[in-house]
Amino acid sequence: MKKQIKELILGLGADVCGVANIDRFSEAPVGFHPKDIFPDCKSVFVFGIALPKGLTKVEPRLIYGYFNNSTCPEVDGVAFKAAKEIEKLYGGYAIPIPSDAPYEYWDPNKMEGRGLVSMKHAAVLAGLGALGKSTLLLNEKYGNLLTLGAILTDLDLESDPLAKNICINGCKLCIQSCPVKALNGDHADQAKCRPNTYGTNARGFDVVNCNRCRTVCPMRYGN
Repeated sequence: MKKQIKELILGLGADVCGVANIDRFSEAPVGFHPKDIFPDCKSVFVFGIALPKGLTKVEPRLIYGYFNNSTCPEVDGVAFKAAKEIEKLYGGYAIPIPSDAPYEYWDPNKMEGRGLVSMKHAAVLAGLGALGKSTLLLNEKYGNLLTLGAILTDLDLESDPLAKNICINGCKLCIQSCPVKALNGDHADQAKCRPNTYGTNARGFDVVNCNRCRTVCPMRYGN
């Protein structure tokens, strides 16, 4: 069943897919545990759609920014369709989780938001990669280019093996390259990062002014 569902999700357009049994979420913060959303959750499917590598070769303001943002609806579409198919084929319940917004948690002083479930931490638990010093997920095949989605289910499935960490020991390029010193190797200071990164142009379009932590990483395309 697990293999069939993963193939279903990949067939809908995902590039990678993994599974984490609910027992792996023991350290999830209160309020952000899958069971806080769905008390009967027993397994979480986590998947990702990769950005084209070429987006790291252009100035990020418009082209990268547009497609990085527009990948979220693509991911949500896969989650929605897969959840319906899982319920149809295997019974029970499947809940697609928004890949980004909307969410409730917002700390205005830290300018820090938290998704309903931390996608990157769920991806680690599902064996899709490990977190780099940039706090971005690093996947062995797709580097830091994945946009992540998740589906909660009441199917009791075995977790996939955890992935090795491909972040290079001693490398600090992301930390050193951050123009506002928002990275310390463990945490991203959103109060510094957000104002430097996101904005709008004179026409009112959303723009992304910085993606240095992503583009300087030697593992940005995987190992």
